[in-house]
Amino acid sequence: MDDINIGNFKIGKNLEPLIVAEMSGNHNQSLEKALSIIDSAADAGAHAIKLQTYTADTLTINVNHGEFVISDPASLWCGKNLYELYQQAHTPWKWHKALFDRARERGIICFSTPFDESAVDFLEELDAPAYKIASFENNHFPLLKKVAATGKPVIMSTGITSLSDLSLAVNVLRKNGCKDLALLKCTSTYPASPENSNVLTIPHMSELFQCHVGLSDHTLGIGVVIASVALGARIIEKHFTLNRAEGGVDSAFSLEPHEFKMLVEESIRAFKGIGTVNYGILDAEQNSLTFKRSIYIVEDLRVGATLTEENIRIIRPGLGMSPQYYETILGKKINKDVTKGTALTFDLIG
Repeated sequence: MDDINIGNFKIGKNLEPLIVAEMSGNHNQSLEKALSIIDSAADAGAHAIKLQTYTADTLTINVNHGEFVISDPASLWCGKNLYELYQQAHTPWKWHKALFDRARERGIICFSTPFDESAVDFLEELDAPAYKIASFENNHFPLLKKVAATGKPVIMSTGITSLSDLSLAVNVLRKNGCKDLALLKCTSTYPASPENSNVLTIPHMSELFQCHVGLSDHTLGIGVVIASVALGARIIEKHFTLNRAEGGVDSAFSLEPHEFKMLVEESIRAFKGIGTVNYGILDAEQNSLTFKRSIYIVEDLRVGATLTEENIRIIRPGLGMSPQYYETILGKKINKDVTKGTALTFDLIG
């Protein structure tokens, strides 16, 4: 599959992963904080910042009963109605240009998740370099068609989606103009548990859909991310906050700047560590050969002396004969005078 260009970053199987800091609603309705999130994400090594482009009215209606109220006691947002939650979490559209501009100034990519067709039109005016489709929106076919028609790269999350429904969504995108597609393994619980992450799906998904893959991660910490990179994830999306203690709709499962910096560093280390199938001695290991074991003479010997278990040993360093010959040479004669600490070589025998 071909590499994908998003802004000044190239996504490819043999390239370092794109690390995306998800702002979500962690700005707490402060433009100053939103700008600071971009600065801190850039300082932490993020390659991109991702926004969400919606309003409460483009997502739902203001109803305060039944299924419009979050009643799950395990939810971070239990007790809120959907409209209230989205009002609190949305990023005002009037901020977007300033946020795109700040990201550009800091040398990182800025793109967004549109939640309806009007958001796509708005983001096109800002020349968004790519589009993200959220797990909860990947069955919104009119939105998928609108995004695909832009011809921009599309990154789609796959949480709460059956394989058959995911296939439908991928087909809609591809039939409507999407040529550069990446899928993100995602578990749509907040936070998510490592046990439910199932990152072994990542290489399977890449093979099945013949596209680049990554991880949208809602677990605590960075362990699942590192595992995903080793399994082929080349896009990593993780929620970002300046300080969890300050709150924010997603702060409980977001990384602080020093943690995000570690994620970036360790993701790159994980990628570099994958390498290729390799056996044998690397050039970088040559100096370490000295510290392997080999056969040494451990007593002063005169010519004609017999080699025994007392006068030869398998020790470090590794400049003598291989230990595999130890039993073979016991009982052989030394052919010249040697001193203790001489590496035993074949030319000293016989």
